[in-house]
Amino acid sequence: MVISIIGLLAGLGLPAINGAIQAGKKAEVASMAESIKTAVNAFYAEYSAYPTNTSGATDKTFLDLISTTNTNGGNYRGIAFLEVPPKFTNANGIVTPSGFYKGQSNFFIKMDTTGAGVLTNTVGSSTYVVPASVAVWVVDPKNKDKPVGTFK
Repeated sequence: MVISIIGLLAGLGLPAINGAIQAGKKAEVASMAESIKTAVNAFYAEYSAYPTNTSGATDKTFLDLISTTNTNGGNYRGIAFLEVPPKFTNANGIVTPSGFYKGQSNFFIKMDTTGAGVLTNTVGSSTYVVPASVAVWVVDPKNKDKPVGTFK
């Protein structure tokens, strides 16, 4: 009887634990997206321009520009705007940590270079409009129409 009760409780608890782990990973990714957005805004505050050599993703070029004292690509003062934890980097740049996706993915980044103060983006089949100058996100692994990050 005791063993069956323990088995029942374990069966009920494991899905809740897995859900909490996924929610924690999503919060961690959203926090990194916010850090990237803050770094891009700091770059803008320093140079009165957004980084120009970005591909729309947090690739290796973007990582070198925003997080090192490398003076290439517009960061001619050599300021490190962002300190990136090792689990968020690989040879491709700033990426989601292992376990968020089956692999790892770069963050997407969009900047309002026109000064409109509004960004519009499509994620899957959903369109998002936000009053912001910078947005950073990844696609939610559970819902391909929903962003995780600052584009919500």
